[in-house]
Amino acid sequence: MTDWFAGEVAARYDKSTGPYFDPATIEATVDFLFPFASGGALELAIGTGRIAVPLAARGVRVAGIDLSPDMVAQLRQKTDAIPVEIGDMASTRIEETFSLAYIVFNSINNGTTQDGQVATFANAAAHLGPGGCFVVEVGVPNTQRLEVFDLSDTHVGVDELDLDTQRLVSHHFSLVAGAGLLCRSAPSRLPSST
Repeated sequence: MTDWFAGEVAARYDKSTGPYFDPATIEATVDFLFPFASGGALELAIGTGRIAVPLAARGVRVAGIDLSPDMVAQLRQKTDAIPVEIGDMASTRIEETFSLAYIVFNSINNGTTQDGQVATFANAAAHLGPGGCFVVEVGVPNTQRLEVFDLSDTHVGVDELDLDTQRLVSHHFSLVAGAGLLCRSAPSRLPSST
């Protein structure tokens, strides 16, 4: 499995702009998750801890799973208090149970097959205690074959969509001081609506 968040992507991830990185959005997300987390929370695709760190700051026992060692290295610069297993969110296990498992910011789409997404749901369920819940945050996709989703002085983002296969490839063209133009494309799969 390819780590699409390695290297420069991980190093720049928390410098991203947009609604998901707005402090008010982060706070609202944590506010939503907090009532479900009395028995601890497991974040699938924990990444840099954008949500896990403020959730843990509220006294919640948080753990995570992530495929990218580089993203987790960014989390480690913030805290060592959140245990993280490196591996695929569809199959990596933590030997604990939680009242909440969650996956945010369209990360379910990183499972690029239906079987992989179903396995992610099964893995989340396996980590939940009685009465636990699984929260999945996913945006409403565009319906155009090509759509510019971001256009600024330093970033152009274009989504390429195939509705027949549910495959979405996000293309990013970023101007980074000292590095010039960085180009990156990452595949994903939209979850089934049925």
